[in-house]
Amino acid sequence: IEPYVDLHHIDVADARFTPGFLFFPDLVARIAGLTAKPIHVHLMVEAEIVEEQARQFIEAGADLVSVHAENGEAGLRAVRLAHALGAEAGVVLRLETPVAAVTPFLSQVAFVTLLGTSIGVKGQSLSEQACPRLIEARALMRKAGRETDIILAADGGIRHETVPRLRASGAETVVLGSLAFGDPDLAQRIRWLHGLKVAA
Repeated sequence: IEPYVDLHHIDVADARFTPGFLFFPDLVARIAGLTAKPIHVHLMVEAEIVEEQARQFIEAGADLVSVHAENGEAGLRAVRLAHALGAEAGVVLRLETPVAAVTPFLSQVAFVTLLGTSIGVKGQSLSEQACPRLIEARALMRKAGRETDIILAADGGIRHETVPRLRASGAETVVLGSLAFGDPDLAQRIRWLHGLKVAA
């Protein structure tokens, strides 16, 4: 997949913030030794450990660490820590969290990711709330004067029929799973994705 992706997205879960454990810093260290592309780590962890997790994954080779807005002040501290360690930072919102929760992060992050399905459950259909939430997030970015500085991403429910809607709603990138790995012609799939336009 190296020739086709813009970055490598790795989910990390602590089995408390979301069901199940996912991945450890040693995996990031291994991938960092194999790729020239940026590594984006999505920390699905409780507020009590988010700062230490951010440190460990950045030290292992993550270029960008995204914390959840639901982590509150601890999440903001983790963002500042990421910058101090020379990494970029992002913020992620669960589907049920009001989009306005990203507002305290907008002056400090390079990435905003909105989940389009319930967290931690694979194979779900895209929520009908996903596209309106992207539109709302882009409006908040614009109001903060950060629309051109932040990448807006969609994660969850990524299918052939949903990506054009997400893109038209303002998503600049999507987190690929089965849409990429299940495609017999990944190069063609990526060309299709890059050709999609945001609605005027």
